[in-house]
Amino acid sequence: MRIVVTGGAGYIGSILVPNLLAAGHEVHVLDNLMFGAHAIIPLFIHKNFSFAEVDVTDPKALAPHLKDADAVVHLAALVGYPLCKKMPKRAVEVNLDGARYVADLTPPDAHIVYASTGSNYGEVVGICTEDTPLNPLSLYGETKTKAEYLFLERPKTVSLRFATAFGIAPRIRLDLMINDFAYQAIHNRFLVIYEKHFRRTFIHIQDIARAIQFMTEDFGRLHHSVYNVGHDSMNYTKEDIVNLIKHRTDFLAHFAEIGTDDDKRDYEVSYERVRSEGFEISVDIDRGLDEVIGALRYLRIRNPYSNV
Repeated sequence: MRIVVTGGAGYIGSILVPNLLAAGHEVHVLDNLMFGAHAIIPLFIHKNFSFAEVDVTDPKALAPHLKDADAVVHLAALVGYPLCKKMPKRAVEVNLDGARYVADLTPPDAHIVYASTGSNYGEVVGICTEDTPLNPLSLYGETKTKAEYLFLERPKTVSLRFATAFGIAPRIRLDLMINDFAYQAIHNRFLVIYEKHFRRTFIHIQDIARAIQFMTEDFGRLHHSVYNVGHDSMNYTKEDIVNLIKHRTDFLAHFAEIGTDDDKRDYEVSYERVRSEGFEISVDIDRGLDEVIGALRYLRIRNPYSNV
């Protein structure tokens, strides 16, 4: 299968693309290289890998790369509350306008797997299912929700609402909650936590990549167009995560009684639908945290203005 992956040089793509190549697919990555090309450089030795430096907000540049696709995995986005807050105009252009161009330019007989997000739910009382009304609380959530509605107007499209990602990848992200908490605990030895009771479900980056591959390869037998992707066993409060990290490294944690977290997501999610299709996660919280703590000990970011 010829699979086009937009944003394939990013966090998810750096795990997904090698997996697709290993499965025998022809993979064509499109990325504007906002965060560099280091994650995909090793892939150029693979005969079934190809790359084009393309921005999804440029439909003329995008069109020729989509015309021969059997499947499109749309990852390209400004991801997360902080980045979208910092670059609001660009967030709308990439997350919404770029999604529209991908939907319009993908051949009608090709299927699309859209990487959506649990951020679409916002703050919800009770357990979210795929039928729970969406209530995004941030620009990131709003743009991803609008893009999901846009994609779902198109036949042969599936949207995956992922739990909060964590884990090590060639294009590491330290803005993700678990990765961030672990890095601060290891290197700063101090962590301030606001609204410790806020609850989310987490998913390891390897399982995100596995889910996308599963949906791409088995698209024809899927029974729904929207799936929450994660596992009920991975639902934790912020305080739970801090305590689990404390079992693995020594640091001071301060649970602040005054102050708030600008990211107000607080929800629990049902993953019954994706399990009914035969997908199960492979990395639990203990294995994932062992990996994160083990790897981030050796991630040393030097301040160029410090003599220490």
